[in-house]
Order: sequence, then C-alpha cells, then structure tokens
Amino acid sequence: VFAVSGFLRVATGFDIGLSTKCVMIPKEMDMCHKIGYSEMRLPNLMGHTSMAEVILKSTTWQHLAHTDCHPHVRTFLCSLFAPICLDTFIHPCRSMCVAVRDSCAPVLACHGHPWPDSLDCDRFPADEDMCLASLKKEYKYLHKVLPKPACQTCPAVEEFFTHKRVLEVFCDSNFAVKVKLSKKRTVFGDQEYNIECQVEFITQGSLLPYETQSMIQKWLLINENCTQRMTPTYRPMVYLLVGNIEEGIILVNQVYRWQRRDSQLNLATQKWRYHKCL
Repeated sequence: VFAVSGFLRVATGFDIGLSTKCVMIPKEMDMCHKIGYSEMRLPNLMGHTSMAEVILKSTTWQHLAHTDCHPHVRTFLCSLFAPICLDTFIHPCRSMCVAVRDSCAPVLACHGHPWPDSLDCDRFPADEDMCLASLKKEYKYLHKVLPKPACQTCPAVEEFFTHKRVLEVFCDSNFAVKVKLSKKRTVFGDQEYNIECQVEFITQGSLLPYETQSMIQKWLLINENCTQRMTPTYRPMVYLLVGNIEEGIILVNQVYRWQRRDSQLNLATQKWRYHKCL
C-alpha cells in the first residue's frame, strides 16, 4: 500500500472552511488502516461531523474496499471519509475518481446500487490542482496483474452428481477450491460473510495458493447474491467452487455442496491425483 505522500501533485491547496480537528482513525474503519497515516480530519470531506456518523456511513463502503475493485479504491474512499491530517484538505483528483468509478461501479451494480451522486467525479479538482493522483505506471511494475472476479449469473448449487462427472468438470476447469462459508450479523444489523478456514485446493492451475484464495474471497464479496444463496443459515457450510479463467476474468461455473459424508466428492478428489484427462 502506498503512503499518501506518493500521490500528491504539488500546486495550490484549498480548504473547505470548516473548523476541524485531528483524531485517530477508529478501529471500525479497517479499510483505512495501513494506508500510510493514522490520524484523520473531522469533519471529513463527506461532511460527517461526528465519529459515530463517520463509522456508520463508511461501513457500507468497507465491503467495496475489500473487493479491491481498483488498486486505489481504499486511497480514494479514505481521502474522503478519513482525510489525512494536514493544514489543508487534500481531495482526490478527478482522474482518480474516474478510474475508481469505472472499475468499481460494476461491483456496486452487481449489488443493485448505482454509483452515488455524492461521489460525482465532477466535484473533484482537475489534476493540475493539489490532489491525490493515480500512480498508473508505477503500479504496473510493482504488482503482478492477477485475473479479476466479475459479476456473474450465480451457478446452481449441485447436490446430486457422480465422481466421474466431477472428474470431467475438473478436466475442463482451471481451478477447483474447497471453501467453508459462514455468515454473521454485524453491529449495524448487516450480514457479513466469512471464509472461515484456509481455502483448500483440489486443483489451482498456474496460480499460487494465496493468489487463488484472494481471488475466491473477492469473487464471494462481489457476487454477494450467490454467497447469500450458499449461506441460507448461520451454520457453516462447505462448498467446492470450480471454474475457469478467461481473458483475465475469473468465472465460477460449478458449485458443489460438500456434505460430511459425501463419498462422490471425496472419491473424485482422491482419484484426481492419478486421473488422466481425455
């Protein structure tokens, strides 16, 4: 994660004319931890005047931040909800807003929400002003570009199958991952989904284990309607997610419910080690 100083374009700054104070970024705003600073200005750039209001209003955005829909989504959101404590407010540049909006609006749309008017990119300064700018070139060199999960139609959860059919599906897929899912209620009454245990790999293709795990977690966050179907109760459930990576997009094509005594899935995963695809 970049320190904010790396984003600054030096030019004339401006203030919003409110009497402000410096406060610690609260623990509830985990999207704004480890971003290069620990104190924020209050009121913030969204006009929130109390810490309770900041926490309440930012919780709806934490979910989006965790999907990593754009490399700078946290920097953009935190510059508004938890602006760095300098002598003047540093707004995100319009170009950063446009880049984040173009990447993240489809994720919001997947959850049934439009990009909000409060984050209209025209309200942010042009890049010639003092503002937070994207580091496009530097980012490409510093980070491996991984396949991204996309908003998709939910695959049906299959409960009746043979191990031979499962092996055929494995042969046609890039990855097969066993995950344990559960949900809980947050203090605000929302539902939060947890991937409870280490993701187990049946087959992972050319990706490293932590890369596949991270992508599956993001897929479950982006496709929350699918995750909701897979967690009808608060009891943990285990699934096998099987899919493909096509043109840099990760797609889950099959979902198998892994019951405790599921001999067909156990048999398929055991036979897979020695299985030769046609």
